[in-house]
Amino acid sequence: MTDIPFTLDQLRILRAISHEGSFKRAADSLYVSQPAVSLQVQNLEKQLNVPLFDRGGRRAKLTEAGHLLLNYGEKIIALCQETCRAIDDLQNLQGGTLIVGASQTTGTYLIPRTIGLFRQKYPDVAVQLQVHSTRRTSWAVANGQVDLAIIGGEVPGELQETLKIIPYAEDELALILPPFHPLAQIETIEKEDLYKLQFITLDSQSTIRKVIDKVLTLYEIDPKRLKIEMELNSIEAIKNAVQSGLGAAFVSTTAIAKELEMGVLHQAKINAVIVKRTLSVIINPNRYCSKAAEAFSREILPEFATKSEFKNLDSLYPNILKSE
Repeated sequence: MTDIPFTLDQLRILRAISHEGSFKRAADSLYVSQPAVSLQVQNLEKQLNVPLFDRGGRRAKLTEAGHLLLNYGEKIIALCQETCRAIDDLQNLQGGTLIVGASQTTGTYLIPRTIGLFRQKYPDVAVQLQVHSTRRTSWAVANGQVDLAIIGGEVPGELQETLKIIPYAEDELALILPPFHPLAQIETIEKEDLYKLQFITLDSQSTIRKVIDKVLTLYEIDPKRLKIEMELNSIEAIKNAVQSGLGAAFVSTTAIAKELEMGVLHQAKINAVIVKRTLSVIINPNRYCSKAAEAFSREILPEFATKSEFKNLDSLYPNILKSE
């Protein structure tokens, strides 16, 4: 087959239908009519001589051939976007576009501050922030959809050799209680006190939950003995639940600065126990690195930082952290 039987527009349409789950929502997201989307899919299937969607159910589901084309299509689109950024770099050395990825907590509480400081120095750089799970973010970096990312979990095993993983900072996960809780009146609680609390947590498969369980185990605290009162799907929901007196929780210190200052949450100290996780910057050394990405990397990764040297988040942006 010498002629390429599909266009970039058709690949974008295929991706939109897969992400949105229907032809109509895909058309809306692309600002085109549904008949135009349907016609492009019909033409694509005719050119490839294979069905790309199972049309029996209410939701548009890809066939095996559809999944295969989507997989390669994502890579083709990412490579085209990378090409555009490279050309833009040649024409506009002062500006350009930077796409930063982040896992949930870092993307919500840490990276916006980082981007704010970066934009003060490079106001002409357009910055996009994509917040997803650690796994999805890692794949986005590997596929070239994101320039670099800061994550709080482990990179998937299959990407360990593809991505460069650079330790960035230590993030303390604080035990928070409502201020009126009896243990909030004690300066330092004991490990055994944890078994008396009712905990509010993220889903058991979440990155932070796994990190907490792993660290507690290292301190000879059995995570299975902790009483899980409820599981919620966001840090904000967990903070609100703790404020309402529904239980205790482990939450990143970057997420509770305002609440601690206002006195609506109490950070409890555990005797001889500090729950921390390592935040890492991940890049794909085999993909094109734009000048904007190089500048951002220089800002967040000073030359003195090595794999054996970790920085505390408080020391990274002391003025911002203290003022919020």
